[in-house]
Amino acid sequence: MHIGQANELSRRAFLRRSSQVAMMGGATSYALGLAGLGEAAAFSAGTDYKALVCVFLYGGNDHNSMLIPFDAANYARYAAIRGGTGDAGGGLTPARADLAATALALPAGQVLTDNIQYALSPAMPRLKALYDARALAPVLNVGPLLAPMTRAQYDSQSVPRPPKLFSHNDQQSTWQAYSPEGATVGAGGRIGDLAMSSNPNALFTCMSATGNAVFLSGQRALSYQISPSGAIAVNGVKSGVYGSRAAGDALRALLTQTGTHMLAIDHAAIAKRSIEAEAFVTAALQPVSLATSFRPPTGTNSLANQLQVVARVIAARAAMGTRRQVFMVSMGGYDTHDAQVVNHTRLMGQLDFALDAFYRATVEMGVADKVTTFTASDFGRTLASNGDGTDHGWGANHLVMGGAVGGGRFYGIAPAVALNTPDQVGSGRLLPTISVDQHMATMGRWFGVAPSELAGIAPNIGRFASADLGFLPPVA
Repeated sequence: MHIGQANELSRRAFLRRSSQVAMMGGATSYALGLAGLGEAAAFSAGTDYKALVCVFLYGGNDHNSMLIPFDAANYARYAAIRGGTGDAGGGLTPARADLAATALALPAGQVLTDNIQYALSPAMPRLKALYDARALAPVLNVGPLLAPMTRAQYDSQSVPRPPKLFSHNDQQSTWQAYSPEGATVGAGGRIGDLAMSSNPNALFTCMSATGNAVFLSGQRALSYQISPSGAIAVNGVKSGVYGSRAAGDALRALLTQTGTHMLAIDHAAIAKRSIEAEAFVTAALQPVSLATSFRPPTGTNSLANQLQVVARVIAARAAMGTRRQVFMVSMGGYDTHDAQVVNHTRLMGQLDFALDAFYRATVEMGVADKVTTFTASDFGRTLASNGDGTDHGWGANHLVMGGAVGGGRFYGIAPAVALNTPDQVGSGRLLPTISVDQHMATMGRWFGVAPSELAGIAPNIGRFASADLGFLPPVA
């Protein structure tokens, strides 16, 4: 179970969005969509397609065990901090020889802090191959910030800190929606608000394969939820009640019955739309057949299952009437205070398989350069070991993947491998040097958000020197 999945929308937001969905309820087909509700954005006319896919790692991913120092000097520092002994590793540290197969070569001319060289976790050989193929890039030390901040400013509190640091629920919400728990409009939903006007079937602009999450909630955009098996049916309506088709038909009539009270009218419209949407999505996905396998070599992989249905939805984009989509998938288990070596290695292997399968599926569909996938998490974790795991941090290293990504190189400033340096606030908790706003603005510009609209999707962006980290080409 995830820690603190996004809370339910506020009553006011619910009423506002209910009335928006009700405006769609009278349509007999999806041709009307919500095209008239979207704000003007710099999305080009025509039939081009783009998608953003957020992979949220619930619990706080230990980025220090995902992207590991490999050069001799920095590896020695890393191993000493994490309980290792020389090149043999130990504690939380893999042996240095085990990192050779996943070592990431720097491109000509790129030099990182203290001449550090990195390797991915030994459990991630597939993503190492994508890095080599320039389809994957690490983005270093990303985290929530209200404004640029130095360690001295952090200590003196002369620059406002993001509220409720190191809290799971609040930092999940802050990563997804720029505000602590209780936020109702997310970064993906903000982008969806702008993108809706480019989609004839705007209901499918924001789609979640992982349940309710504030990331996909917009002022206008709704998060349409799907399951790994496809569209989610309204229980009893599709299959009947206790085997009775007549009872199922009666339930449908009851759910869609129009009353005189505003809430009853809205409820009926939403229920009708949900029932129609399930049939529509099921029909659109039915003919989709992908050769790419999402079946892991052993065990189960819930993230791969979620990404498989996202791939199927992308394959059905023409039938579903979408040109711009924002997706969210997730996996839990990253709160590794103990048993980290076993659990985190397993999670890295699952992430490696799932992301690679999804990228190969986009290649199969001919849209690899149209789909950008990125990781996010509550926070990073401490570089210092607590003996069997790590504790809550702040900034973290993340991955972006896709054919349009300037892969095979690093973006941002590599943190020093130490416990008492100006780029961290104690125990190796990183003080972010890249804000979540900058991260999302870079992806938003590639997606089609105009420069004048960036403050709408990244509310703090005006306080930072750059809104473009360079890992994606912005739309002209």
